[in-house]
Amino acid sequence: MSRIPEHIIDQILQTARIEEVIGEFVQLKRSGSNLKGLSPFSDERTASFMVSPAKQIFKCFSSGKGGTAVSFLMEKEHFTYPEALRWLAQKYNIDIPKQEELTAEELALVNERDSLYIINEFAKNHFSQNLWQTDEGKSIGLSYFEERGFKKETVEKFQLGYCLNTGTDLTTAALDKGFKFEYLEKVGLSKAAESRRFDFFRGRVMFPIHSISGRVLGFGGRVLHSDKKVAKYFNSPESPVYNKSEILYGLFFGKNEIIKRDACFLCEGYTDVISLHQAGIENVVSSSGTALTKDQIKLIARYTKNIVILFDGDTAGIKASFRGIDLILEEGLNVKIVLFPEGEDPDSYAKSRDKQEIVSFLTESAQDFISFKAGVLLKEVSNDPIQTATAIKDIVASIALVPDPIARSVYTQSIAQRYGLEEALIQQEVLRIRSGKMANEYQEPSLNVDFHAKPKRNLPTETKEERFTEEREVIRLMLKYGNHQLVIPNEENSSSHTSAIELMVHELTEDDIQFHHPVCAKIYSQILDGISEGILYSYKYFLRAEDKGILDFVGDIMGFEDELSSRWESVYRIRTKHESSDLYQTVMQAIFHLKFVRVSQHIKTLQARLTEETTTEEEVIMLLAEQVAYEKVKKSFSERLGRIIY
Repeated sequence: MSRIPEHIIDQILQTARIEEVIGEFVQLKRSGSNLKGLSPFSDERTASFMVSPAKQIFKCFSSGKGGTAVSFLMEKEHFTYPEALRWLAQKYNIDIPKQEELTAEELALVNERDSLYIINEFAKNHFSQNLWQTDEGKSIGLSYFEERGFKKETVEKFQLGYCLNTGTDLTTAALDKGFKFEYLEKVGLSKAAESRRFDFFRGRVMFPIHSISGRVLGFGGRVLHSDKKVAKYFNSPESPVYNKSEILYGLFFGKNEIIKRDACFLCEGYTDVISLHQAGIENVVSSSGTALTKDQIKLIARYTKNIVILFDGDTAGIKASFRGIDLILEEGLNVKIVLFPEGEDPDSYAKSRDKQEIVSFLTESAQDFISFKAGVLLKEVSNDPIQTATAIKDIVASIALVPDPIARSVYTQSIAQRYGLEEALIQQEVLRIRSGKMANEYQEPSLNVDFHAKPKRNLPTETKEERFTEEREVIRLMLKYGNHQLVIPNEENSSSHTSAIELMVHELTEDDIQFHHPVCAKIYSQILDGISEGILYSYKYFLRAEDKGILDFVGDIMGFEDELSSRWESVYRIRTKHESSDLYQTVMQAIFHLKFVRVSQHIKTLQARLTEETTTEEEVIMLLAEQVAYEKVKKSFSERLGRIIY
C-alpha cells in the first residue's frame, strides 16, 4: 500500500470532525461544551465517555483510553494508522492519489492483490446468489443450513453461499466478467487439468473467511454427501491475500464484543461460531480446524488477554491441542477451558439452549488450563509412579511457560498441594526449565541457579507514580503552553522574554534531566529537534503522529478540565486562579518538582548502597559526602517549592 502524501494527511486531519466520527459508533449527548456517551470499550450504565469538539479529542474515563479521531479508530476498529486515515478519507470524500515512488514491481503486486480481493468479493456474491436464487442452491445448500438451524438473518450475516455442482459455474461466470483465470487459480476458486477448467468448490456450501476489516480473503467449503474418500471440508489455499495461520474465522463479526466482554471464546469449526452468534454469544472465533498458531494468538491478544477454549468430549483431540494452548500461555494470555457434556459440542449445545443457559454454563464450567491439563493427564496414569512423574513434568513444563511470576507461583502452589509434592521441588523444576529456555534464546550455556543463596538487597525501584507523574506534567505544559511568551523576572528589577518551551528545555538540559517514560522521551526528543530547526511544536503537531502511543498519550494529557460557570465571577464575585494566570510560576514549579523527585531518588539509591554489606569504608566516606551534597540540593528545591523537609 502506497504511503499517503503529507499534504493529504493534513487535509484529512483538518477535515475530520471527531464528534462525527465517534458519533457513528457511540450515541453522544451534549454536556456543556463537550459531548458525553457510554463507553464503547467497556460495559457501563453511567456515561463516562467524553468528546471535545473544540480540542478534537476524546477521553474514556472507564477504560483510560483517549486520543484523536485517528486513535479512536485504531483502538475501536483495530486499524493501522494508514487504515484509519483511509477510512477518514473515504468518509469525507478526500482522494488519496497514488504515489509515483512505487516501483513497477511494487505497483504490479498492489494491483494483483486488489484484483484478488475483487475476485473473492465477486465469488462471495455469486455463491450467495446461487443459494437464494437457484433451484439447486435452495434445495441443497439452503436446506442444509435450515437443517442446521440457521435462521435467514444468520445466513445473510455470515454471507453463506453455495457453489453449484455443474463443475464450471463460477469459473464461467468470472471469465465472462473479464477476470483472469490465473487469478481465479491463485485464490483457489478454479483449477485446471489438462485442457479442462473447473470450480474447486463445486457442490459445496460456502463459508466466506473475512479479514478483521471485512474483506473476503478465502473460503471454507463443506461437501454435503457422505463419500469418505472426499474431505468433508476444503479451505482456500494460501495466496497473496490469505495466510490461514494469521486468520481467525468470525473475528470480523466478533471483535467488538471481544473488546467489550474482555474475553474471547475459541472453538474449532465454522458452525460452532455461527450457532453461538445466533444464540447471542458473539465474542467467539474459530481456528477453522487448523492447529493454533502464534500469529493467531497475537491477533486475539490485540483485543483481549483472556481466552476460553471450548472443547467437546474428544480426549484425543484435547491432548493434541495442548501444544497450541502452551503457545497461548507463552504469550502471556490467560487461558481457561470449557468441556462440553459427552455427545455435545458448541454448535449442538447452542441450538438447544437459550442465551442465559449458555452463558451460565460457560461461566460455571470454565477452569484454568493447568488444573484441566492435570486432570486429563493424571486420569490416564492410574497408580503407575513412572507415568505419574512424566505427567507431572508435562504439567510443570506448561507452568514454566507462564511469563507472569505471580501466576507461576500460584500454579506451583496449586499443583504441589493437589498431588502432595514439595512446593520447592516444583519451583526448582520450573526455574530449571526457564533458565534452560533463556539459555537457548541467548545461545548461552545453561544457567546455574542456587536456590539457597541469600538474595542480594535490591536497589530501591522507582514506582510508576514517582517515575512518570512529574514527567507527564512537564510534557503537558510544554505541549499546552510551549508557544506562550513568558516574562522572566531578573534580580535587577528587569525582565526578559522567552517562550515557555525554550525556558523548560533550558532548565532540563542545564541539569541533564532525561525522561524515563518511553513516550515522554519520544515527544521530548522531537521537541528538541523542532527547537534546533526554529520550530516550537504544540500538542496539535503530535495529534497527527503515526505512533499510537504518542496519540493516546497526548490525547490523555490534553484531556478534559473541569469547567466553571462564568456566573461564579459575574454574579458571585468569586475569582478562580487558573494555571495560566501566572504561567512562569506554573512552569517553574513543574520543573523544580521533577528535579526534586530525581534528587530524592538518587539519595535513596545512595542510602541503599550505604547499607550493603559489601560496601568498603572508603566507599562509605565517598557515598556520605555525595549524600550530603545532594541533601543540600534537595533542600534548595524544597524551599523553592515551599515544602518543609523533616
